[in-house]
Amino acid sequence: MTRAVRKTPAARKRKASARRTIDYDTFLTLAHELPAVEEGTCYGTPAVRVAGKFLARLREDGALAIRCSFEDRVILMDEYPAAFYVTDHYVNYPAVLIRLSKVRRDVLRAVVEKAWRRVAPKRLIAERERAHPH
Repeated sequence: MTRAVRKTPAARKRKASARRTIDYDTFLTLAHELPAVEEGTCYGTPAVRVAGKFLARLREDGALAIRCSFEDRVILMDEYPAAFYVTDHYVNYPAVLIRLSKVRRDVLRAVVEKAWRRVAPKRLIAERERAHPH
């Protein structure tokens, strides 16, 4: 007979605290790994642009609004319903809302990079691909 492995309180706390570290600063760190990312404001809240084009903004409610294709938005909301959602305001806009406290870091990184590729000039995308081939 096998015994069930029980997580210690310390292991549970580490996992919980690691999840809590995802916030707007985490987003900024990931965004600044990409070229031509500029911080500013949009509608009076912190925002990020790429070469002057809107990438994302922190909403008043603490959610992150980020550029995203309609197709990717559906997939993200299906796969991670606790983290990704949309309001009536964003239904017809190519963006998705992210509850930063609910998203995994690796998922956020992928979403940020895809959003960056969506708005970055082709020249920047080509430079990044040369510097970071897959």
